[in-house]
Amino acid sequence: MIHLLMYIPAMAALLLVFTPGATKKYLAIAGTLLAFIVNLLLWQQGGADTTTAPWVPTLGITYSVGLDGVSLLLTLVTSFMSLLCVLYAAFNVERPGPMLANVLLMESGLLGIFASRDLILFYIFFEATLIPALVMLAIYGGPRRVQALTKFAVYTIIGSLFMLLSMIGVKYYSGAASFALADLLAKPLDPKVQTWLLLGFVAAFSVKLPMFPLHGWLPEFHEENHNSGVPDVMGTLYKVGGYGVFRFALPLFPDASEELRIVLMALAAFTTLYAAWIAFQQVNWKRLLAYAGLSHMGLVALGVFSMNEIATTGALYLLAFQGVYMGALFLAVGMVNSRTGSVGTHFGGLMDDAPVLSGLTMTLWFAAIAVPGLAGFIGEFSVMLGAYQVSPWLAFLAGLSVIAAGAYALTAYQKTYWETKPQGTTLLKDISGLEGLILVSAVVVSLVYGIYSSPAIALIRPTVDRLLQGLGG
Repeated sequence: MIHLLMYIPAMAALLLVFTPGATKKYLAIAGTLLAFIVNLLLWQQGGADTTTAPWVPTLGITYSVGLDGVSLLLTLVTSFMSLLCVLYAAFNVERPGPMLANVLLMESGLLGIFASRDLILFYIFFEATLIPALVMLAIYGGPRRVQALTKFAVYTIIGSLFMLLSMIGVKYYSGAASFALADLLAKPLDPKVQTWLLLGFVAAFSVKLPMFPLHGWLPEFHEENHNSGVPDVMGTLYKVGGYGVFRFALPLFPDASEELRIVLMALAAFTTLYAAWIAFQQVNWKRLLAYAGLSHMGLVALGVFSMNEIATTGALYLLAFQGVYMGALFLAVGMVNSRTGSVGTHFGGLMDDAPVLSGLTMTLWFAAIAVPGLAGFIGEFSVMLGAYQVSPWLAFLAGLSVIAAGAYALTAYQKTYWETKPQGTTLLKDISGLEGLILVSAVVVSLVYGIYSSPAIALIRPTVDRLLQGLGG
């Protein structure tokens, strides 16, 4: 069943090529819906045990896949948000065919990333998600899309090169028979070689987390993507660096991770504060969301690099659910753009014409700035609490970003929704039924997992415990 989950979206994308006209949208919706249902069935079964088969035996590459609690939660969020994206794009994007196909392809790539238990297989899925992201930017992007596309590709390809070299180094120095994670963990690396190999992984994952100073592609990527917000949602889910550090870097390089822990936590704390400060200066909603996401990813990195049970659990919780509320906020920006023709923050007066859209957007922002009772609070509070046990000063510095988030989010929200509407503008429509369904779904998930976090933590905690026990924690 895990294979069905991984490849149903890709098969649906392939069928879109041979499907005429308006039927494409219904086929895309069916593909994402079916993948989500399969994911729910896997959740009922408690995931999927790791299965390994030789793939390229001469190179030691295996087809090794599995779904434990952490992977299961991340695949559930991915398939859920992909379904919302396809629903929105199908009925709100002009010429939706290529976008729907690329969303489906990216969904398969992301599901493959979370299921992979072989380094090279992970690398292949990691790179596979790059292609649909670039294609969507190239087809639907803004006037400066070539510059954004080039920057994104250069950062990603160079980062991936470091990761590939480190992967080859891991197998070479460990003497393992294959790139399968289980084989590599059975042959621990000499601490003398771990540091350089870990830095290779961190460089690659810092591009995709992203983390300062390797985030340069992020603002242009989001600003130039299609104003519907659909490619941005998939880009939000694309921030898989935190998962890569947790799944591969920490268990493969335990001594180096311990040695560099404070340095990496300091970089993560700086990223969080730096991004929050830059977000405060933005007058474009998509750039603001990009920097807000960067700040959240700094917190994810802080939690993962702390190697503390509470902080790591919180980081993975944050990684999963920020994909829901931040993704929905990108779609909300798309809804505002469809009414005003602008993604700027200075429009004003939206609350008067579109109170339902405004209210749902405000609730999603409350989740993003970690208001208690919503999902963002559980993740961020856990990261702070756990990081404090490792380094109180770094936890304090990163904690300042929570205050900064309230400042930049509410200031921008006030300008767009509460300030006086410009004279001469026509009456704007409030939210449609489909738009309401999409935003309400995200709000419900944020609310439920802000109040009742146990089911998600029950998925994350056993995997975190096993990893930290393996590190000697």
